[in-house]
Amino acid sequence: MAKDYYSVLGVEKKASPEDIKKAYRKLALKYHPDKNPDDKEAEARFKEVSEAYAVLSDPEKRKQYDQFGEDGFHQRFSQEDIFRNANFEEIFREFGFGGGEDIFSHLFGGLGGQRSGRRTVRQRPVKGQDYLMRIAIPFRQAILGGERRIDLDRDGKTEQIQVRIPVGVEAGQKLRITGKGGASPTGGPPGDLLLEIQITPDPRFRREGKDLLHTVRIPFTDACLGTTVEVPTLEETKRVKIKPGTQNGSKVRLRGFGVPGRAGQQAGDLYAIIEVTVPQHLTDEQQELLKKLKESGI
Repeated sequence: MAKDYYSVLGVEKKASPEDIKKAYRKLALKYHPDKNPDDKEAEARFKEVSEAYAVLSDPEKRKQYDQFGEDGFHQRFSQEDIFRNANFEEIFREFGFGGGEDIFSHLFGGLGGQRSGRRTVRQRPVKGQDYLMRIAIPFRQAILGGERRIDLDRDGKTEQIQVRIPVGVEAGQKLRITGKGGASPTGGPPGDLLLEIQITPDPRFRREGKDLLHTVRIPFTDACLGTTVEVPTLEETKRVKIKPGTQNGSKVRLRGFGVPGRAGQQAGDLYAIIEVTVPQHLTDEQQELLKKLKESGI
């Protein structure tokens, strides 16, 4: 059942890591199994506050919890995921209690798997730690996809790996590379590498969802009389007609020249945003002509 982890620890949502640790230390000391032998209610509370601390003490898990809420978070994270890489040893050493791994093996059915004086829990292989790495890719590659070679420092060694960039990847999206994380401490599978995508801006285009935007500047006279302009796309340049009387901020649509479609989806469009320029300096002749146009009602 989903829980409000902040309420479980008795802290506010904006609580600092120090506040969260302090709150957990107080509750863990109160409900620790070694202080409450054979007390099922205390055991349940200890499990509850420990689960809350495992999530809120990890910046990435806390971010996911805040973003997706209680139900959404538990759809993405199993109990094993929640406790993976959580560090309770420092707090338990302060108490003078036994190792945290053994406690959680007993309470949660094998999340640690070490021997204690009172019981033996069967060890289960634990997946290695996931690594997070940020990479910057050009705007064009983010739209069209492609291959990228990266240098990965893993377990003291540098390894070159080839990464496939999917079509239409967005800034902040994470790509999972299976098996390229840390080694398992118990002989289990290695963790994964999460590549967080950052995108280098392009001087010509902006992106809105599946569509691309490009600003085209035309003089006032062309806006009145109409003209043709060249509009760049990701692959080529297209000549586009500008109708007479085009207003500033108007959009001209180039269907299918945005983000390519994936898995049968329709491609996005490219929009040329018309920006009508007004001259800052006029010759005497131009001023006279404009005065006549004004007198004619234009």
